[in-house]
Amino acid sequence: MNNRQARIFAWGSTLVAAVVFIGLTIDSHRQFPELTNAENITPEVIHGMNVWHKYNCINCHTLFGEGAYYAPDLTKITQHRSEPYLQAYMRDPAAFYDEKVHRRLMPQQNLSDDEITNLIKFLDWVANVDNQGWPPRPILVTGGPGRAGAVATGPTSVGVRPVDEGDDERALGEHIFRTAVPTCVACHSLVPGADGAGPSLAGVATRAEETVNSDAYTGEATDAEGYLREAILSPSAHLTPGGMYSASGVSFMPDTYSNSLNDDEVEQLVAFLSTLK
Repeated sequence: MNNRQARIFAWGSTLVAAVVFIGLTIDSHRQFPELTNAENITPEVIHGMNVWHKYNCINCHTLFGEGAYYAPDLTKITQHRSEPYLQAYMRDPAAFYDEKVHRRLMPQQNLSDDEITNLIKFLDWVANVDNQGWPPRPILVTGGPGRAGAVATGPTSVGVRPVDEGDDERALGEHIFRTAVPTCVACHSLVPGADGAGPSLAGVATRAEETVNSDAYTGEATDAEGYLREAILSPSAHLTPGGMYSASGVSFMPDTYSNSLNDDEVEQLVAFLSTLK
């Protein structure tokens, strides 16, 4: 290639790259309103965004994988935590974790009720942006001193093997435990003492039997399996007195599984939880 040909090649490559870049930019801007649910950007969402910036939340947390990486990524937080939980947590983070034991350092920001409500609306808008699966592994705190876990946002969780036709109910139940929407593992650990947004489920079958046979039980189940089924479908039927997983008589556990899981899936999940003794 002589000098003239090299110049032609360089200019041609630059022109092609520029045209592709401009085309992709225009196409991206064309899709932004739909991808970002622009019609749902209300004054409350905008105020919530201003709250996010006012209190420098990004100094610790990340959105879409961008931020300080010191605290959990909050891109999909409203899909993993209920609004009552987020409301109570933002009012008093120290009520949920012992900093000396769990190393949770979320500061008390003294947000007003409006600031909390609108911040949650902003985070819910963020959670519904079509971010093409990014970040692929948002960091979620799962409990225990210095412990952290990662849960995928896609249809399967980290480390979940495909379901085989020969799997029994317990194996199918474990798959649901890791893939239901919202995923159980986003809040619950299977490690003893590793409490997160929800209590560790290690030994839950034994505790279920003890609970349903206690005088303090307020639900309608008559055995451990019934209690586990009730806890999945009607989490507010029985609340642990003095527990940190409910507020104003309502459990922070999502009450949507009766819609997202069919009867067989519920039974499979109960079968799996019944093995955790």
